[in-house]
Amino acid sequence: MAKTFEQLKSGFQHSFWVANGMELFERLAYYGQATILSVFLRDHLKFDEVQAGQLSSIFGGLIYFLPIFAGALADKFGFKKAFSFAFFVLAIGYFLIGSTGMAAFSSWYENKNLFPILSVILIFTAIGGSFIKPSVLGTVALTTTPETKSLGYAIYYWLVNMGAAIGPFLAYLVRDSFGIEFVYLVSSLSCALMFLVTIFIFKEPEAKLKEERESLLQVIKNLWTVVKNFKFMIFLLIFSLYWIVFWEFFIVIPFYISDYISPEAPIELVLSTGAWTIILLQIPINRLTKNIPTPTAIMIGFVFAALSWFLLYFVTLAGTVVGLGFIIATIFIFSVGEQTQAPRFYEYLADLAPKGQAALFQGFAFLPIAIAWLLGGTFGGWVYNTFATKAQKPEMVFLIIGSVGIAAALMMFVYNSVVHKKK
Repeated sequence: MAKTFEQLKSGFQHSFWVANGMELFERLAYYGQATILSVFLRDHLKFDEVQAGQLSSIFGGLIYFLPIFAGALADKFGFKKAFSFAFFVLAIGYFLIGSTGMAAFSSWYENKNLFPILSVILIFTAIGGSFIKPSVLGTVALTTTPETKSLGYAIYYWLVNMGAAIGPFLAYLVRDSFGIEFVYLVSSLSCALMFLVTIFIFKEPEAKLKEERESLLQVIKNLWTVVKNFKFMIFLLIFSLYWIVFWEFFIVIPFYISDYISPEAPIELVLSTGAWTIILLQIPINRLTKNIPTPTAIMIGFVFAALSWFLLYFVTLAGTVVGLGFIIATIFIFSVGEQTQAPRFYEYLADLAPKGQAALFQGFAFLPIAIAWLLGGTFGGWVYNTFATKAQKPEMVFLIIGSVGIAAALMMFVYNSVVHKKK
């Protein structure tokens, strides 16, 4: 045991732990507000489902699309500067989002069209947030050894979900005690604290200091090199369907719980089920599945994603209103598949990255999530508005989302078959 502890200790540099600790607080801030964003926009700011979905798409899409470019800039200027910029902008951005619903700032927004104002605020916030993940993942890549890299990404994913579990819990307490708009104040304070941690505690990884910094022209060429990789881009596009299925938990489920179960139900705690599942099972599942080939691990995640939504469909098809227990079971099923494939996906990308381009390739890891948010928010809002609100047929919502999961699984199966055959 002592020998294993020493191996783990020597396999992770100081910056690994600091970066992952900051990621925990950033995810706490993000998921705390993400669990109530659609309800905040519809019930508090009085947008309809489609408009709420569009605003969610703007924020979620950009915060995961921009890492493609932010990762390249982080490689160019260093992770410490990237973290500093990111947390500074996030702290301001989250505060401004919350201010649109606070009585103290009502005179700022009185008689004004909130949609374009919020769009600008969300874009601003997303720009800052886009630097976080490629910088954290780039740090993980440079502060682990070949022997500890797989475990390093599992630890990263575990801490991400620790933040995703604590954030909604705090959001529920704040919403219940002070009001939904003050959830954004908590997110703002969390990011402000991490800005100070970056300034005073985080140190640039030694391997990063030794890298030869590329020119901006070369950075652009590197981006184009990745984009030209047709097989890789097809892989990412198929993955975007998987993440559409995932993000509908944050778009559709809050509406459903509020409309069909109870507006007072603990939406935040229900949506944190996935995070708690991953906290409890991520490390054991990573150890149990470490010898499963990456394509197989990914297919497990895709199949579980589709099955989870079909559970909700068949329950509602029988004429039963889906209770919180069934929703929790759905999220649990999805999460088991997610934690089987997600760390392996990041490890796969890290191994693909040439020297000095760790953050660049990890930035592309979020292209599928970006596409999913850009399309999924509007798509989910429209599907819910059409079938659940107007037609009063929520089972159709679950069927359509589950069908997207089936399509994704079939496409990934074909992709894996073709690539394997060529090899």
